Amino acid sequence: MKKYLPTILILAFIKLCIHFVGNRNYGFHRDELLHVSVSEHLDWGYFEFPPFIAFVGKIAHFIFGYSISGVRFFSTLAGVAILALCCLIAKELGGKIKAILLAGVSVLAFVPFYRNHMLFQPVAFDQFFWTLGFYFLIKYFNTKNVKFLVLLGVSAGFGLMNKYTIVVWGLGVVVGLLFYEKGKLFKNKWLYIAGLVMFLIVLPNLIWQFNHHFPVLLHLQKLKESQLDENGPFDFAIEQLKHPFTLTISLIGLFAYFFDKDLKKYKTFGISALVIFASMWIMQSKAYYFFAIYPILFAAGAVKIEKLLQNKPRWNYAVACVVFLPIIPFLPHSIAVLPIETYISYAYLKLQKNGRIQLTDDYADMFGWEEQVKLADSLYRSLPVKDKENCIIWAKNYGEAGAIEIIGKKYLLPNPICSNGSFWLWGTGTTRGEVCISIGNEKVIVESAYSECKLVKIIKHKYAIEEENNIPVYLCREPKINMQQKWKSLEEHVFD
Repeated sequence: MKKYLPTILILAFIKLCIHFVGNRNYGFHRDELLHVSVSEHLDWGYFEFPPFIAFVGKIAHFIFGYSISGVRFFSTLAGVAILALCCLIAKELGGKIKAILLAGVSVLAFVPFYRNHMLFQPVAFDQFFWTLGFYFLIKYFNTKNVKFLVLLGVSAGFGLMNKYTIVVWGLGVVVGLLFYEKGKLFKNKWLYIAGLVMFLIVLPNLIWQFNHHFPVLLHLQKLKESQLDENGPFDFAIEQLKHPFTLTISLIGLFAYFFDKDLKKYKTFGISALVIFASMWIMQSKAYYFFAIYPILFAAGAVKIEKLLQNKPRWNYAVACVVFLPIIPFLPHSIAVLPIETYISYAYLKLQKNGRIQLTDDYADMFGWEEQVKLADSLYRSLPVKDKENCIIWAKNYGEAGAIEIIGKKYLLPNPICSNGSFWLWGTGTTRGEVCISIGNEKVIVESAYSECKLVKIIKHKYAIEEENNIPVYLCREPKINMQQKWKSLEEHVFD
């Protein structure tokens, strides 16, 4: 193992350097604001996801405060671990130094991973737990040491505490194991002990879901209606074709699991990949959900290519270059390595007639939040002391609420109220809201709640996403309703 360690460390260092530059640019993403906000309200579950991301956020805040690069460091750490695990899996599959190199380079060359491992979201940790679970399974295959089955259960348990998509991973693994030694493993009590360990880890979240009437089901329904139903029947598959060089490595790996004389004993992984792909395609999943499967395919592809080139070993370096070098021009589109003005020039983006520049959704969702918080702060500071004590900041969506919650910390703003998503769980605070600063809510909404509503400003930002442009900010007084009493009735609309 020692002779492979320098290669793995060098590849990990390259990934860290790219993220060191990209992670600190622009601002918090809308979803990051939500994920960091939940760390302010630790619990065993949330409406949108399980609790793992909140505990990681709490650790990040303890170490780094609310610095962007500090919060994002943990997603990057998960990405680096995925690269290392991919290399280790290649070794377990019988690969030597060149297979390990190509496995790591394949992870480096897979462009979507840069976005996934930059933003503080459950996605990076989901990919990590998938890869870790596969690693423990292959270690069991090679050693027959039952401790790796228990560790597989631990990995699956924490994976479920991070993102429920790991259920599909579990389905693929179970089906794949039916073909491992004719299903012999299902007669092993340690597999069921591993299942029990997984269940005990996820039990607190299951209890939370039960006590809150399983909001995950409502979330999945709304997600399907608002996003997944918009996907065409072939969108999921077509998205996988956008990265041809790494796709080639993965397809070679998939082929090797079924037909290579040395690797077909690991066909469990090939079958798992096919079952997961089919399941996600049928469910019209987002394409990036499937990206977590690629490291196990990259590892096998790298081993197979090393074998094919055993008489021309130097060609392995050429393959690594062909896989990695073409993606370099695309990096600025996936990770914020360029300052925004430089990126706009690089991407040939033009100023539109409305004074805006159309960025990709991910980049656009990193702008505009600071301006919203600054305006809320100036309004709040302008209030008399008595009004401040009775003031609420009412945000329309979780992005605006997260901005007040997190960015607003440095302005000493009170926590927002918001009925969107998990923010509904945290209620309306201790005041009835005699005075209200409304951010993002339409005129008809604020006038239904307050008699006196003064439009202060319409916030615009030339880089922000369309949803966060032309944002109305109202200063409201004389409430018509008791927000604290009405709050419970808003639960069924948390995902509207």
